Amino acid sequence: MDLIIKSMPFLLTGAAQTLKITLIAVTLGCILGLFGGMGRLSKNRFIRGLATCYVDFVRGTPLLVQLFIIYYGMPQVIQGVKGILEVSFALGPFSSTSHIPPFVAAVTACSLNSGAYVSEIFRSGIQSIEKGQREAALSLGMTSKQAMRHIILPQAVRRIIPPLGNEFIAMLKDTSLLICIGYAELTRQGQLIISSTFRPFEIWFAVALLYLIMTLTISRLVDVTERRLGVNGTHQS
Repeated sequence: MDLIIKSMPFLLTGAAQTLKITLIAVTLGCILGLFGGMGRLSKNRFIRGLATCYVDFVRGTPLLVQLFIIYYGMPQVIQGVKGILEVSFALGPFSSTSHIPPFVAAVTACSLNSGAYVSEIFRSGIQSIEKGQREAALSLGMTSKQAMRHIILPQAVRRIIPPLGNEFIAMLKDTSLLICIGYAELTRQGQLIISSTFRPFEIWFAVALLYLIMTLTISRLVDVTERRLGVNGTHQS
């Protein structure tokens, strides 16, 4: 118990970083997801195909692989582009530094990953709204964009709150993968403490307890939001 108490400030610092990455990733993911979901429903084949490729690729590959592509793979791409520019335009040599900071890689990978899942959440939410409401809006003189903005989306947003809450919780737990690039989130902080104390049981138990507290808190907040907005229907897993 003494070890857990002494380690708690470091673990709480890691927990704060976990929440920070999760909040940024899901916020950006919601923006990407809105456009992705609309793109999936677009009548334009190119836009629909582009959105489908993005969603299928991200959902069909592990977040860990996506993280490695961005953190380890993108510097190689950046160096290749620099080389092409140097040769093609006879420019002087660029800086050889192309390292991507762990924070940037973490936010990029997690946001892109979250965006793909949120795209499907938005798509299903929009499709759940009865077609008659859109037709009624058009009959009142609204354009398709106005009907989507004022009639369809407000109702869809209320219906997607439960799965968005689940996505937030899933992303919070998935941030533990950031240990692989050395980002100092909660799991990484636990690992660093264990490497100096050689007492894994207490530390991993404390780490698990902090994750549990965060996920239960988020679940309760989602439940309160649902009740206040009068959201009905079952939760999606």
